[in-house]
Amino acid sequence: MADNIVAADLANKLFGQADTANIVNTRLMRIAVQLLADGEPVAPSRLTEAAGITKPDLAHAIAGQDIEYDDHGRIIGWGLTHNPTPHKFTVNGKQFYTWCAPDTLVFPALIGHIAHVESPCPTTGTTIRLTVDPDAGVTALEPSTAVVSIVDPSQIDPTKVRATVCNPQHFFATADAARDWQSQHPGIRVLPVDEAYHHIMVPLTDRMLDDDPGCC
Repeated sequence: MADNIVAADLANKLFGQADTANIVNTRLMRIAVQLLADGEPVAPSRLTEAAGITKPDLAHAIAGQDIEYDDHGRIIGWGLTHNPTPHKFTVNGKQFYTWCAPDTLVFPALIGHIAHVESPCPTTGTTIRLTVDPDAGVTALEPSTAVVSIVDPSQIDPTKVRATVCNPQHFFATADAARDWQSQHPGIRVLPVDEAYHHIMVPLTDRMLDDDPGCC
């Protein structure tokens, strides 16, 4: 029950309550992730077409969002990114990255493809490897003792997602390896990867997928 509460709190902090504006923003991010997974930068016109909204509505919806752009004004990062980060995310042989470790557990279901993940433990330097299947969940986890850090929803600033959500969230080789990190970030939860996937990331993913397609 406690993990379900955390998942709900995370969703509300990240995406707001279920009003029209926040439903639109959540849907836009999901569509952007799906388009980015094609392997090319996403022009705003492509996102508006896919989302069925106008350019002014798009500009209003994404104002102030932590979004990465290339020199041509195209989106190259919104959770899933073409810019290197510690969290490698490979789909259909294409190399991407994510802003944080939990993103790697969420995005396979959003894009409908199996992902292979590599991410270094910040403490030991051990590379954590796993496969995330939208149907089978987490498989091929190495080392099997790996854990993932999850932010306390009370510490989240929705206007600074990368700083307050992404940066503190990593994979660690063991719970012991995460102990110092946990002490430096009040409220951080450290969970076995499979437990975090099923009890926190799956409900969060369901929230991202459960919008009203007629909203925009």
